[in-house]
Amino acid sequence: MVPTRGHRLTLVPVFIAAFLLSATTRASAQSSINFSGGASIEPEQVFAGVSWQSPDFGGRFHLRPGIDGGFGNDLRLGTINIDLIVRVPLGTSSWSLIQGGGPTISIVTFAGLLENTPRKLRAGGSYLFGFQHDNGFFGEFRVGGGGYVPNLKIGVGWAVEVK
Repeated sequence: MVPTRGHRLTLVPVFIAAFLLSATTRASAQSSINFSGGASIEPEQVFAGVSWQSPDFGGRFHLRPGIDGGFGNDLRLGTINIDLIVRVPLGTSSWSLIQGGGPTISIVTFAGLLENTPRKLRAGGSYLFGFQHDNGFFGEFRVGGGGYVPNLKIGVGWAVEVK
């Protein structure tokens, strides 16, 4: 009997590469830098952040890694998100629906009475849902779970196309 486990594992990257090459879109698709801000619930904070959005691949899919800083509730919270999002145009309007999510890493520094507590590094995940206009304006809700990942973030921002 010939083992086939190794052959199957080598075929997976080949099929993924073939899919990505066959699903590429026009070369004019651009990446963007996104600036956002808003408020979070649990912990109650205000936040500001920046992210980079890749050009589309596979049609409507984008990678969007980003970093946010939150302040309030005796915490300073830094979150690093690596999201896979899909952008779906809403009819003939200039608006698109955005959905996606991915892993989140949180870096927590305590303030106030717990100021001498060491920093904590935690991992979790989040799901985002929002709308974006073709001019760059967007609004989104982010639902999170895991250690020190905010349960709900509500934010607005602006995307600037990188050419």
